[in-house]
Amino acid sequence: MSAPLFEIDDLHAKVADTDLPNILKGMNLTVNSGEVHALMGPNGSGKSTLAATLLGSPEYEVTGGAVRFKGDDITEWGADVRGKAGMFLAFQHPHEISGVSVINFLRQALSARKGIDLSILELRLSIMEWMDRLGIDPAFADRFLNEGFSGGEKKRNEILQMAILEPEIAILDETDTGLDIDALKIVASGVQEVRKDRPDLGVVVITHYQRLLDLIEPDHVHILRDGKIIDSGGMELAARLEDKGFDAWA
Repeated sequence: MSAPLFEIDDLHAKVADTDLPNILKGMNLTVNSGEVHALMGPNGSGKSTLAATLLGSPEYEVTGGAVRFKGDDITEWGADVRGKAGMFLAFQHPHEISGVSVINFLRQALSARKGIDLSILELRLSIMEWMDRLGIDPAFADRFLNEGFSGGEKKRNEILQMAILEPEIAILDETDTGLDIDALKIVASGVQEVRKDRPDLGVVVITHYQRLLDLIEPDHVHILRDGKIIDSGGMELAARLEDKGFDAWA
């Protein structure tokens, strides 16, 4: 039997270089190819810490447990190695990078991910279809990365990166933050468009709200509280959460 695509095994983590207590306190999660998992939790439950830790952020230190990708223990791998191997993080607050155009960023990222060195013209031609499918103005390719972008434009740009880089596991960290319902629908449909082309893509969606889940339709829903998963189920769990609130799991 082949190993799961992605595993979090009794993961503990804290802010690096501090004596603060662990934020993650025994996280366990298994994601198989093609599955979509949603993680929901109140503020302070460890959602964004988990996302950053999974992508190897030096801001957090793993103090116990392991993270495995396709059977390999990647707990000590750096963020660049994880990205090259096929992991992707869509940020809650995407960074602006002045002086670096979207298309140049994609060119460098694609070279690092797959060793493919396309010319600007070749890359422009290859992303035109995706920009159309994601509702992105082609002129954005020449703008500085996220500079002056609206919240929805930043998030669509993250989905464009996911489409072009073709990761095997994508972690979407509160990608619905700051989006109105129209922008949310566009971003959610973008995720679904990528999944149509890559049905084996594993997705972990971290969110506060059921409205995103209604659009993405995850296979599994998990409640995260105090640094660990305390309940799991399907969309009925998200509906119960919407009705009862997080206090029902206090």
